[in-house]
Amino acid sequence: MQHEFAKYRHDLPLLQGGTFLSDGGMETALIFQEGVELPHFASFVLLSSMEGRRQLLHYYTSYLEIARCRDTGFVLDTATWRANADWGEKLGYDAEDLDQVNRDAVYLLTELRAQYERPQVPIVFNGVIGPRGDGYKAGMMNAAEAEDYHAAQVAAFADSEADMVSAVTMTNVDEAIGVARAARTHGMPCAISFTVETDGRLVTGRSLQEAVETVDAETEAYPHYYMVNCAHPSHFESSLDQDQAWVRRIGGIRANASTKSHAELDESETLDIGDINDLARRYRSLTGRLPHLRVLGGCCGTDHRHIAAICEACLPPVALSA
Repeated sequence: MQHEFAKYRHDLPLLQGGTFLSDGGMETALIFQEGVELPHFASFVLLSSMEGRRQLLHYYTSYLEIARCRDTGFVLDTATWRANADWGEKLGYDAEDLDQVNRDAVYLLTELRAQYERPQVPIVFNGVIGPRGDGYKAGMMNAAEAEDYHAAQVAAFADSEADMVSAVTMTNVDEAIGVARAARTHGMPCAISFTVETDGRLVTGRSLQEAVETVDAETEAYPHYYMVNCAHPSHFESSLDQDQAWVRRIGGIRANASTKSHAELDESETLDIGDINDLARRYRSLTGRLPHLRVLGGCCGTDHRHIAAICEACLPPVALSA
């Protein structure tokens, strides 16, 4: 059922124009910069304790402060990238536990919306859905299996205050189709975000163009927009230099800070924050190439410093009050 308190479900403000910020690399920032232990890279485990919830709220706040200073909207993601059945089992969470986790992750955001939202600064609650397996490897589900698998997480968000859902770090086009179909079944607005290798292609070898066009064809273009996340702009920007319809479907970028490959990042024991100013310049270039780009955020290795630099590069200067 649709939750009575879902504020923007039928009228997402980010579809009406303007720029919306999002956060950076939640898990890498918490692990490498805050010293937080996240087994299996699962930030949702923090919801089980008062201290963990405090750490998540502190993490979100630094980004919301940037949005408030910039008078931009914000897409506030839940800490649920790993909150599905396979990862939950590894961490001792059953189906009932995960249902509660996904609801709690949304509920945690309500006090932030109350504190930071203003008429010119809408805050959208986004239920995050990660891949069934490793975000750097190809999944093996077909679309029907993926729809069935991810339906539980989508249903939990649909019965919460979430305004939309996003499938992020998708490597398998069929899995993305399944999530979009599950979202449609539950009446949830959705976005689909793919990750690519250094050659600009999904790990399966399919191009971004093929991925976007295939999901659209198989779901009657149900996703409101597509994103690219967990890859450095240098890995995919050249594939966007096309005046084609699919490029206009890209509505968000959440790039990695590092230019390293996924394999190199997997083996790294330190955090590579990359060249912050170069990343910001690349975002500025992307805003000129992507006419419907609305959501600017980060992924692995990025933090509030990267988002602040991206704002400086991409947004008009803040007007000084008299």
